[in-house]
Amino acid sequence: MHLWDILAEEYTSGIERRIEEVHRHGSVSFESSLRTIDGAAVPVEVLSHSAVHAGRRCVLSVTRDISKRKAAEKREFDMLTSLIEAIGVSTEGRDPYTAGHQRRVARLACAIGEELGLPPDEIDGIRVAGLLHDIGNMQIPADILVKPTRLSELEFALVRTHSTAAEQILRNIPFPWTIADAVVQHHERLDGSGYPAGLSGGEIGRMARILAVADTVEAMATHRPYRPAHPIERALDEIVAHRGTRYDADVVDACLRVIERDGFTLDDEA
Repeated sequence: MHLWDILAEEYTSGIERRIEEVHRHGSVSFESSLRTIDGAAVPVEVLSHSAVHAGRRCVLSVTRDISKRKAAEKREFDMLTSLIEAIGVSTEGRDPYTAGHQRRVARLACAIGEELGLPPDEIDGIRVAGLLHDIGNMQIPADILVKPTRLSELEFALVRTHSTAAEQILRNIPFPWTIADAVVQHHERLDGSGYPAGLSGGEIGRMARILAVADTVEAMATHRPYRPAHPIERALDEIVAHRGTRYDADVVDACLRVIERDGFTLDDEA
């Protein structure tokens, strides 16, 4: 069978680039997916070498089925996310808002990432970062978090420390993704107007850019102790108004498509 017949469809568009990469570097290792005779997709690890046969340049590849390893990784990831969700639920006693907010932001951020065409592993990282992005609120007094009136400048300054508090909690956990960076940066803005470090442009990571949009939309479109929920249209107007200035333009556009075209809702049961 020809390579094009056994390669899973989602990998065919990049195969020519991968072949050139093999010839350029001599050998390349990567993960892919191949189709079995009955059409099922099997995850594989591929080790490819550049070679010459009968005077023609070719690629010699050794392919190994990694289905069992992938299944084990999925079990571990499911256990990790269950643990993270349990930590979120444990905060509901002192702040009923935070855990639900984190779940909804994680769902929307993952939908945005999928719309952007990000690889599954990066989507997994976005999910974890979304579920943990406000974990620093555990260090904020509960009476401030649930205060039904406008915060004073001092109280607001204290709330703003939650992203650095989260970074301190997460920094030494050996996640396979840059979770601490994404969490500490999710209130940064492209024009440098965010916090805690006033980062701008390319200094802000992709996961943080996605979280920033998802967090803004969720925060405006759901209830807060000090105000009722705004209509989702107003939340979308906010990110559109600052598209390309505060918020990444591609992320904003993807968010709009997910909500307006695909009918995504912030309902926890959706």
